[in-house]
Amino acid sequence: MKAVILAGGYGKRLRPLTTEKPKPLIEINKKPILIMQFDWLKSYGINEVILCVGFLKEKIIEYVGNGKRFGMKVGYAVEEDPLGTGGALLNSELLLRGEDKFIVLNGDVVTDLDLSKLISNYDKIGNIALVPLRSSYGVIMINDKDEIIEFKEKPVLRDFWINAGVYCLSHDIFNYLPEKGDIETTAFPKLAKEKKLGAVKYANCFWKAIDVQKDIEEAERDLLVIKSKI
Repeated sequence: MKAVILAGGYGKRLRPLTTEKPKPLIEINKKPILIMQFDWLKSYGINEVILCVGFLKEKIIEYVGNGKRFGMKVGYAVEEDPLGTGGALLNSELLLRGEDKFIVLNGDVVTDLDLSKLISNYDKIGNIALVPLRSSYGVIMINDKDEIIEFKEKPVLRDFWINAGVYCLSHDIFNYLPEKGDIETTAFPKLAKEKKLGAVKYANCFWKAIDVQKDIEEAERDLLVIKSKI
């Protein structure tokens, strides 16, 4: 099985860090996000990756090369102009010939979710990994007398689920992808209406999308805590 990593975005909210460095090469505890993703994929036996690159693509190609030094076989789908996540995936179709299904993930996601769950029980065009929504703010708990009884700092809201940016898709997805545009706003809503998308919930995995500089700090802290417990 192959994986596709969508690594062509501008990373505007991470500037100035991404002015001269593409977001997938931003380091978390001194290791680039992209290499952390390689290590995670390899732990599930996936060692062939297609990188969809655009912004600062030369930096990624120079750093990763053919992937051999990272224990991976790496190919590239290059976009000269921004295509969006859907267009970028469509641009990789030739490199996925013969693949009945494959993993797709955003190039800014750090996670340890169990890929085997996403790949199994597969009878639709795609499975989407879901993680619980974490509040961006602290939450105040009150009783029926409107008395404050507890402060919870950025709790996980387990009644709400968000797209983790990790998918297992079949080759039929290419019938739904736009030449330019995001998969989340084009293909996925249409597939949802046709009930051709499955949800795989991950209640207790580590997951972090690196969107702003604060996310880097939080990911570094959380990963060090996890490492100290092993």
